[in-house]
Amino acid sequence: MRTAKHLHLVAGVAALGMLLAACSAPENTQRPEGEETAAAGGSGDEVPETPSEPVDLTIHDVGGVLKLFQGAIEDYAEANPDVIASVTFETGASPDLVGALKPQVDTDNLQIDMVLTGNDALSAGLGEDLWIPIAEEYADRLGNMDNYIPQAADMQELAQGHGVLLSWTPGGPLLSYNPDQLPEADVPSTPEELLAWAEANPGKFGYARPANSGPGRTWLQGLPYILGDEDPRDPENGWDNTWAFLKELDQYVDTYPTGTGQVITNMSDGTWSLTPITMGWDIEPRADGRAPNTLEVAEFDDYTFISDSHFAVVPQGQSPDKLSAILLLLDDLLTPEQNAKAYDNGYHYPGPSIEGATLDQAPEDTQAVIEEFSRDWYDEAIETHEAQTQLDAAAIVTAFDIWDREVGAGKFEAN
Repeated sequence: MRTAKHLHLVAGVAALGMLLAACSAPENTQRPEGEETAAAGGSGDEVPETPSEPVDLTIHDVGGVLKLFQGAIEDYAEANPDVIASVTFETGASPDLVGALKPQVDTDNLQIDMVLTGNDALSAGLGEDLWIPIAEEYADRLGNMDNYIPQAADMQELAQGHGVLLSWTPGGPLLSYNPDQLPEADVPSTPEELLAWAEANPGKFGYARPANSGPGRTWLQGLPYILGDEDPRDPENGWDNTWAFLKELDQYVDTYPTGTGQVITNMSDGTWSLTPITMGWDIEPRADGRAPNTLEVAEFDDYTFISDSHFAVVPQGQSPDKLSAILLLLDDLLTPEQNAKAYDNGYHYPGPSIEGATLDQAPEDTQAVIEEFSRDWYDEAIETHEAQTQLDAAAIVTAFDIWDREVGAGKFEAN
């Protein structure tokens, strides 16, 4: 899906033709032979403080990040026409990103200027060496990263210097349930109770394939802490309890959707009565009407939050002018005023990653949504429960692979 946001109105037929051309296809960034790039040179000195002329940016989102930051990006572009001439927004599926982007990087023909992603595509791109190490090489241009809250700073380490964290949520794992089908008194509070309930109610519990779902991968990574596994950060050698539990639970799961949207549908139409959830995926679907406001959320007796974050990454081979504009944009998104917009409709609750980005700085409609649809115990839970980072790039790919082969095989649509 593509939408284009152009930031100037220009009179005249010639100007209109140029505008239509910009809308119809992203800018071809292939450079003349011999022109040096910032990525090739590896030095921040090659990137100008501001672009030599306003640039057209194509921003590709594979993590739902535009829900939080499209407005902030547009605000920056509107206020800085000398930096950004236009922004084209694209959305796509995370598992498809590497296959689409790698040929562009390999042929030095970028059609995507910046990627917004969760930890999944960030990790996959790290494995293919697709990203410029912007946080490492241009730290002096991204001074607002110094203001990360501690949990966000911990998650930033997962980017290995190759991306910039924009938002943070403690996520889950929590349990969403339908009280019309599952009374509060019967909601499982331990994995053992959950397994017994699923056995007694086959087909009424489910979750999405972890490689395609934030709540799915939060559930997967949270279980080793709940189950007391030997090494919660080593899915291959330290998750004996988790893999045994998921394989036993699999007997009572009919299918694993390849997206969280289907999870919300299954809970809303009564197909399922119980599913692992994150704070954001609880709040936003009720706020926008995709899920009934009657759904409830419960906690396990003992659990550890698994942090989740959104990142911005830049493909290797980016031109110095575009990289200059991107650095200016990213530093702006990490100001408290802009970062507070990450509260949005609760999709990544709380959302902000920066000290001082408080709810009272968010737009009034956002404040109203959070007041009505957040749970009164969420903030206290964030304060009182430990939050661990997600697995690093190599480990999370391993975890997804083991789950695909040994747990979900045959019950999800392979990509």
